[in-house]
Amino acid sequence: MPYSVRPRDSVRGRARARDRGQVAIEYLGFLPILVVVALAAVQLGLIAYTAQQAGTAARAGARGASLQESAQEACATAVSDWLADGTVCGAAEGGDEVTVTATVDIPSVVPGWDFGPARKTATMPLDHRADG
Repeated sequence: MPYSVRPRDSVRGRARARDRGQVAIEYLGFLPILVVVALAAVQLGLIAYTAQQAGTAARAGARGASLQESAQEACATAVSDWLADGTVCGAAEGGDEVTVTATVDIPSVVPGWDFGPARKTATMPLDHRADG
């Protein structure tokens, strides 16, 4: 069978020339969706991290308060430095135990997205050795 070269179809060649930038345009149209999905993933990670830090702050604050120390100072030193400014701890004593609620502001990746604070509570027995 002889080798044949098919002549280039001028209509087909013009169609290919028009399609050259199509993939780039489709990618540019899809790029904002990819950015929003990536920002949402980062935000979910920040929410989980902040909730973990709030739990750590509550436990540290409860331990500090059980030793007759400042719950707020213990909370602030237990969280990451960049979350410490938005951390508030309140202690409530009741009987032989103290309950501390830590509230940590959840940082936002995108301005306008507000998720409120993360709140965690921890209870520990009071250390009676500190009294006497």
